[in-house]
Amino acid sequence: MPASLPPGLPIVPDGPENPENTDDGGNGSGHDHAPFPMSEADFEAAVSDALDQIPPELAKTMNNVAIFIEDDYVPQPGEDPDTVLLGLYEGVPLTERDSWWDAGSLPDRITIYRQPILEICESREDVIEEVTVTVVHEIAHHFGISDDRLHELGWG
Repeated sequence: MPASLPPGLPIVPDGPENPENTDDGGNGSGHDHAPFPMSEADFEAAVSDALDQIPPELAKTMNNVAIFIEDDYVPQPGEDPDTVLLGLYEGVPLTERDSWWDAGSLPDRITIYRQPILEICESREDVIEEVTVTVVHEIAHHFGISDDRLHELGWG
């Protein structure tokens, strides 16, 4: 876990190890190249590095949030089966928490999806940049910043 983040912010890789997955056919990604080959350990390090870039004074204000890495997003029932996400924030933003919130609330969850990121990247530098943008984007949701505002700021 990055030293600059408070306790309660673990990086928890989730999902099966599949470093040799080269299935890029029919995934709807719209890319003609195979996913960039990056090990799960290197991808986790990229997420950790992105978290390290969060200013310490901002990281200290994050409260009760866990960060996970999963291989791919699985669309929920009723959702478009072709939905592709690079990251997902699930929880109650800090701006919406009330005095009742702390009483037994589960941690917010930020999930970074490895395969979709690797599918849109062509180099290690691309992966690092996309991971950083995705991590910042999802943490911004924890702080109550909307997708529209993130797009305006260039973090969409």
